[in-house]
Amino acid sequence: MSEPRCILIAAGGTGGHLFPAEALAIALAKRGLPVELATDERALRYGGDFPARAIHPIPSATPTGAGLASKAGAALTLARGAALAWLRIRKIAPLAVIGFGGYPTVPPLLAASLLRLPTLLHEQNAVMGRANRFLAARVGILATGFPTLKGAPDTMRAKMRYTGNPVRPAVIEAAAIPYPDFADGRLRVLITGGSQGARVMSDIAPAAIALLSEADRARLSLTQQARGEDRQRVAEACARMNFAIEIAEFFPDLPARIAAAHLVIGRAGASTVSELAVIGRPSILVPFPHALDQDQAANAAVLAASGAAQIVPQTEFTPERLVSLLRKALADPASLTAAAQAAKAAGVADAAERLAELVVEAARG
Repeated sequence: MSEPRCILIAAGGTGGHLFPAEALAIALAKRGLPVELATDERALRYGGDFPARAIHPIPSATPTGAGLASKAGAALTLARGAALAWLRIRKIAPLAVIGFGGYPTVPPLLAASLLRLPTLLHEQNAVMGRANRFLAARVGILATGFPTLKGAPDTMRAKMRYTGNPVRPAVIEAAAIPYPDFADGRLRVLITGGSQGARVMSDIAPAAIALLSEADRARLSLTQQARGEDRQRVAEACARMNFAIEIAEFFPDLPARIAAAHLVIGRAGASTVSELAVIGRPSILVPFPHALDQDQAANAAVLAASGAAQIVPQTEFTPERLVSLLRKALADPASLTAAAQAAKAAGVADAAERLAELVVEAARG
């Protein structure tokens, strides 16, 4: 007896693409639809946890490197990936194919469009990525993670559907945790830099803590994500101040730690911003300044407009600026409670269900 036809999800091997793809896969499974995953080599290191019936590695590359040879090599790799994806998808015969952005999405979506299968794209960021701009004209539905999407051609407006960014079950669980009170007088701060950490956080945070008075340091509780090469120097700097810190390269329970925090300091990737909103926690966001499309700046602007976040450009993220923000938070916890409520109001907890309904609609159509 043959297996039932599946939904094929195409997502690159980073948390920003795999987390929402995983949330969609779970929502589709609840509807009795099996899922298979097309991805690049990076995801195979931890793709075993992805809830898919099968995982198909497809060659991919990013044609934005310097030099003509680099661009040509990437184009050839994408063409090879598209040919392999065409063969694989023709054999799988999925009901629909949905991509989550990034160049690993290009070969499967290009092949699916050539095979005239129902296709969808999900854009997690508030500004449209280059790979999605290339694919947008070839798909039937363009789902968006934010209410507005910069960089989308006017011709795409008719096929756009706002769903929000799907979040993992652990985020939904954390969203049920009330905002912590300040009964013990301590401010609980979580510093994170995205899935790969951010060196700037390790450079600035210890120096800012050193500028606090001993009385203010005694009221501060800090948990920080730091890269492996930065972890020891951050720990040693805090030890010299007799300041206790919990520090790790990666927190597998990050949603629960966000929920336990009064304030989160971090980057502004789409998953981070969406999880902060769904869980409902105020934040200081330092967008990654070197992104080609300035997607993190656009993401942060959406959350800041609701009153849930404060944006600090990396050029202005100094120990003096951070210590002033920490002092303000220590002196006015009521403002953090208001920002937490604003974040919660901006969150879309049912984004995975919304997107799953679009996929079902496309598959039926």
